[in-house]
Amino acid sequence: MTLRTSPADPRVAVIIGSTRPTRICPGIARWVADAAQDGSPLQYELVDLAAVNLPFLDEPRKAASGQYEHEHTQAWSRLVSSYAGFIFVFPQYNWGYPGVLKNALDFLYHEWAGKPVSCVTYGARGGNKSAAQMHGVLQGLHMRELDERLEIIITDSDVDPDGRILDLNALMHPHLTAVKAIDAALVEAIEDF
Repeated sequence: MTLRTSPADPRVAVIIGSTRPTRICPGIARWVADAAQDGSPLQYELVDLAAVNLPFLDEPRKAASGQYEHEHTQAWSRLVSSYAGFIFVFPQYNWGYPGVLKNALDFLYHEWAGKPVSCVTYGARGGNKSAAQMHGVLQGLHMRELDERLEIIITDSDVDPDGRILDLNALMHPHLTAVKAIDAALVEAIEDF
């Protein structure tokens, strides 16, 4: 049985950290959000960086000043500030994470500080190198990185010739316990915040 959330429930953004036109990130992020939501007192919501559509960092002042000149930055600040925690879902590109995710993080500073975060990475090797790079960035933003995270290995047999996942549920179901552990850690971290 799924517990229903209410508007008062703490909200967690599951950020879709890839904007590539042929990306598989939205499906993985949706699966993670749905699995985490089932039975959770938190309210999981998808935030697609493709829809947020930030330009390449164009603020004249550093983010730590909190003085945002552009409406797109102000809107992004309001959105990020409205969440109690985050799960970043992103692929590993050339042993790193997507530039669009770094750009979105760099637009802000104080809005991220102190908030709990976990990462779900994926790729041919699971994304551990991109997660390692992200670790340094999360430290710089003073986020509370959870020990619980997920690295999903996607092999050639998991995708069709166009790179689309053949059976998302079959790929993700073995990771259900890890997603539930992320949810439990987020619940605890948000209660302690």
